[in-house]
Amino acid sequence: MHTEARALRWLNAWLATGWCLVAAVIYLSLTPAPPKMDVPAGDKIGHVLAYTVLMFWFTQMYHARRSRVLIALGFVLLGISLEFLQGLGAYRQFEVADMIANTAGVMTGWVSGPPRTANLLFRVERVITR
Repeated sequence: MHTEARALRWLNAWLATGWCLVAAVIYLSLTPAPPKMDVPAGDKIGHVLAYTVLMFWFTQMYHARRSRVLIALGFVLLGISLEFLQGLGAYRQFEVADMIANTAGVMTGWVSGPPRTANLLFRVERVITR
């Protein structure tokens, strides 16, 4: 684990929150009636947003390039796997475009995370512990 991640006072809580986000994405990907966005390409926007949030969240805790590569690969593989699972069911569809949207979200989350932006978790901890 990267030393900066260890410096977070509530690392376990932040990790638990991150894994809850992952579980939510899995649930929303496999549920028969996912929420709809009533805008053109709303489905793809939802995919990009979900995977952006996942990757961005974990960039708050893991700054080392190797860690981020592994996390990004894990999320890309998650998105691909979930699409194949959707294709196996009777109520959802397999779409390569969703895989592309998921991957775009992972890349967006990586690029928008620290060090390009402030580490939100450190800031939250600093504000709460004042």
